[in-house]
Amino acid sequence: MELHGTGIGLGVALGPVVRMAEPLPEPVDRPSHLDPEKEAERARGSLSVVAAELQGRGKKAGGSAQDVLEAQAMMAEDPTLMDDIVKRLGEGKTAERAVFEAFASFREMLAAMGGYMGERAADLDDVSQRVIANLLKLPAPGVPNPGHPFVLVARDLAPADTATLDLDQVLGLVTIDGGPTSHTAILAREKSIVAVVGATDAGQLDSGDQVIVDAENDLVVVGPTEDERVAAQERIAERKARAAAPITPGALADGTPVPLLANLGSADGAAGAVELGAEGVGLFRTEFLFLDAQQAPTVVEQQEQYTRLLSAFGGKKVVVRVLDAGADKPLSFLNDAEEENPALGLRGIRALRESETILREQLTALAAADAATDADLWVMAPMVANVEEARYFTALAKELGIRTAGVMIEVPSAALLADRLLAATDFASIGTNDLTQYTMAADRMLGTVATFQNPWHPAVLSLVASVGEAGRELGRPVGICGEAAADPMLAVVLVGLGATTLSMSPSALADVRASLARYTKDDAIAIARAALAAEGAAEAQQAAKDAAGSVTAGHDVSAPTS
Repeated sequence: MELHGTGIGLGVALGPVVRMAEPLPEPVDRPSHLDPEKEAERARGSLSVVAAELQGRGKKAGGSAQDVLEAQAMMAEDPTLMDDIVKRLGEGKTAERAVFEAFASFREMLAAMGGYMGERAADLDDVSQRVIANLLKLPAPGVPNPGHPFVLVARDLAPADTATLDLDQVLGLVTIDGGPTSHTAILAREKSIVAVVGATDAGQLDSGDQVIVDAENDLVVVGPTEDERVAAQERIAERKARAAAPITPGALADGTPVPLLANLGSADGAAGAVELGAEGVGLFRTEFLFLDAQQAPTVVEQQEQYTRLLSAFGGKKVVVRVLDAGADKPLSFLNDAEEENPALGLRGIRALRESETILREQLTALAAADAATDADLWVMAPMVANVEEARYFTALAKELGIRTAGVMIEVPSAALLADRLLAATDFASIGTNDLTQYTMAADRMLGTVATFQNPWHPAVLSLVASVGEAGRELGRPVGICGEAAADPMLAVVLVGLGATTLSMSPSALADVRASLARYTKDDAIAIARAALAAEGAAEAQQAAKDAAGSVTAGHDVSAPTS
């Protein structure tokens, strides 16, 4: 039997299933036998314990996981939430019930806001469960420990669980819910966990079932035959051998170079990215300097962090995105005004133009860091929607000492006018997460429309092709820095559509490098054309796989054909 979902990477895992325990039941709504003050004391204590635990897990995990877990810890310590709990305790409720109701109310409010706040809402259930478990003196919900290697099957995983999985024990991960841009998928990709997410029929699996988790082919094989087991073991061994082989620059089978770059959220991840073979940085997110601050960091403070990053990539390309914030990631010193639809509001370059001093200071700090190092610094603006914004940013960046300035293509209007935008700037980088969101009119943080959030959709690929064609005609580089670049087969398609560099989570570099090395430039173009001709995302993905099989059938993909 085969179950289908969305595979993360090229990995294969083989082993017995262990099911994740179901969530704790909803606390009974009954009067408390304690006075409200005692119940409040219990609630505060449990909230504090859970916040400290999440902070500790975050420090241990590092990377994107740390950001997510620290955000969860902040939820547990939110004073507004505690005020709501105290109010409910005053009505005679138990601490368990008051915590449940307050978190549920808070979750509903954040979910309705969408965007960044909607994303945080999805993590509230995990925090609530942990606090209630602490109040009841029960083990916190989490990953089981059967004492042997296993394939974990769960409805979905909380960030706290995904971030701290014991990779010596967890062979693979299968989730019933989730999609390619969910927290689970992103963290699984970052930690190189073999995963298939969104396998809706996985609920029928039982602990002890033997399965093959085949991420490359988006499926889970239940009760595999001996031949299937042997084939899976051979693929696992081949993948380990590839990972152990000397790292080479990204390239197609005919020698066409495709530099593989890293997406980073802070300078702390630079050394690890270099170790995994990153040839530079394709997206450095600068938000970490701003999101927890009450006021914008100084030029000197920013310069110090940028210098750390650039020094780690001496002589290599480093693409920095200026602050991408706004109403969906509110900052008191930039824009914290409430908006009806933050995803379509004052964010990215729009917000920075409203507070140009912040933009000027950031560009000044970047230029100073560039002058102090020998890295090849490129700087780009987020959420550019028209040619005028491209001209504005490029001129200001050059005025303040930035040698190479470009724009992100995340809005369909920018992709449709790519020839004119690229004529006004030095390069473009396509953010496939937001480009997909805006093309498909589907909030990428909203689970109810997650099926639309798929960069394989031919409408999205057509926009990428428009940018790639403009880049070729004008001689401008076109990079990809969204999650799509980490999909090994989609990476080939993107190169076939005209992408000149690919940037991704460092852990995805090996799989993408191996995938590119199977195909020539002509192969990539043929595979991309097949995907473009499809009617939908699933059809495009299948068409690409079929075309890939056809083109590789005629030549040996184990060595370059140059």
